[in-house]
Amino acid sequence: MDAHETLGQDKPHSARAYDYYLGGKTNYRADREAAAATMRAWPDVMVAARENRHFMHRATRYAAEELGIRQFLDIGTGVPTEPNLYQVAHRYQPSARVVYTDNDPIVLTYARALLTAGPPGHIDYISADVREPEKVLERAAETLDFDQPVALSLIALMHFVVEQPHDVVRTLVGALPSGSVLALSHVTESLDEPGRDASVAAALREYRARGIPVRGDVDQEEMQQFFEGLELLEPGVVPTCDWRPDLDPAATADLHRLPGMISASEAGVWAGVGRKP
Repeated sequence: MDAHETLGQDKPHSARAYDYYLGGKTNYRADREAAAATMRAWPDVMVAARENRHFMHRATRYAAEELGIRQFLDIGTGVPTEPNLYQVAHRYQPSARVVYTDNDPIVLTYARALLTAGPPGHIDYISADVREPEKVLERAAETLDFDQPVALSLIALMHFVVEQPHDVVRTLVGALPSGSVLALSHVTESLDEPGRDASVAAALREYRARGIPVRGDVDQEEMQQFFEGLELLEPGVVPTCDWRPDLDPAATADLHRLPGMISASEAGVWAGVGRKP
């Protein structure tokens, strides 16, 4: 078995394709080919990826700055494109602790370098799969104090969990103490413009054709079920571009980030934040 097979470079991976959409360099030919096919099917995918990333930044800022949370569990972190979650959280909570979780060996390689970016003990990376939530929680507890609020970040992840995704989220949220928050985004076909061939639905067919299981048949009502038992914070479940754009400094500095410049169909992803009573 050669290095390419060991690291999975010969097969497309969703995290590395996402890195490509964001303009990153941690991707390989198989990832770029898959990304190119997706862009042909849904030309707005790069816009959607960036809007999703902006949502992560804003949700993290909200948890750190407005709620005072100092612990973050980022599952399915992907390639740590800058600014990554720790950098955003640390800006508002200098003592923030972050645990990154992913199941890609290439992501692990880059995360090891990231571990030197913060004070010892403030950043950890665990190789684990969200479909085994108990293991994730057990490992995360080595760095995080689950007696204190935790911000759980499930960004653009749960659409890759095609079996019992709500059960997985319930298990994770069930371990969090009062005052914790869940930030979650999920790709959706329900925001597609009717009759348009180039769409989220077409893009997801490309993913499945290349062996990446994914689902997008999640409407707003089903998305809200991920927040069962939580206080769904304003503005509720909305397209990523519409979740608290006021928290994004780029919204006033970049004409492409002005409110209303990105449509729901371009964003193509539901987003929401819930707080545990």
